[in-house]
Amino acid sequence: MNKIGFLGMGNMAQALAAGFLKSGLVGKDQIYAFAPDQEKLKRNAERIGFVPVGSAVELASRTDTVIMACKPYQIEEVLGGLGDALNGKTLLSICAGWDYARYQKYLDPSVRFQFIMPNTPAMVGEGVLLFESTNSLETEEREQVKKLFSQVGIVIEMPSHLMGIGGAVSGCGPAFVDLLMEAYADAAVKYGIPRKLAYELVTQTVLGSAALQLESGEHPAVLKDQVCSPAGTTIRGCAALEEAGFRNACLKSIDAVMNSGL
Repeated sequence: MNKIGFLGMGNMAQALAAGFLKSGLVGKDQIYAFAPDQEKLKRNAERIGFVPVGSAVELASRTDTVIMACKPYQIEEVLGGLGDALNGKTLLSICAGWDYARYQKYLDPSVRFQFIMPNTPAMVGEGVLLFESTNSLETEEREQVKKLFSQVGIVIEMPSHLMGIGGAVSGCGPAFVDLLMEAYADAAVKYGIPRKLAYELVTQTVLGSAALQLESGEHPAVLKDQVCSPAGTTIRGCAALEEAGFRNACLKSIDAVMNSGL
C-alpha cells in the first residue's frame, strides 16, 4: 500500500486523508486525489497536503490503492470510465450501500476489494469504521489497511448481512445524537443558560457519559441507576422520558432507516 488515491474529496475523504497524514504512516507524496471541481481540489490539497490529479484514470495509474469516495449514485459511471485501470489494484470503498457482492458485478477478478463504512466523527479521530468481513484483500494488506483506518477511529469487523444495520446505527446515529444534544440545549436555554454555554454543557455531558461507559464497560442501565437516587430528580426525568416514548422513538428511528429502501 505504497500510494493511496481518493476518487472524490468530500468531507469524509478529507477527514481520512488528514488522519492518514497525521498518523505518519503515509507521507504527503503518497496520497493522491481526484475530484471534478479542480479548483476546490487544489485548495484542499494545499490545506491538507495531498497530491491533486486531473482525472480518475490518472489517479488509478499513479496509485496502488484506490479509495472510492464519490456519491453512491456516481459509482457505476466512475467504474465505467476507469475501464481496466483498476486491474491488479486494491479498491477500498466507503460508499454506503455498495458492498462486496454488489461490486463484484463490475470489477475484474484481479481487483482486491474491501467495503468500509466510516461515520462523521472520523473527522475528529473518533469515528467508527465498519469493515465488511467478506473481502478479497491479502491478509497482510488487510491488516495494513485496518491499521491505517484505525488512526481516525475504532475499526469493527462486521459480517456482510449486518453491514446495513451497523451502518444505520453508526452512520445515522451521529445525527440522532446531535438532535438529542440540540433538544437538551434548548431546555437549558429555556431555563436561562446562554446558548453557547448550553451547547458546551450538553456536549461535554454526552462525551463524558460515552467515555465513562467505554472505559468502565458497565451496562448503560447500571450507569443510569448510579445517577438515579430513590425519589430523586433524575428518576423523575427518566420516568418522563419513558412516558414520552423515548426508547421506542430510538427504535423507530432505526426502523425508518432500515425500511427506507435506499
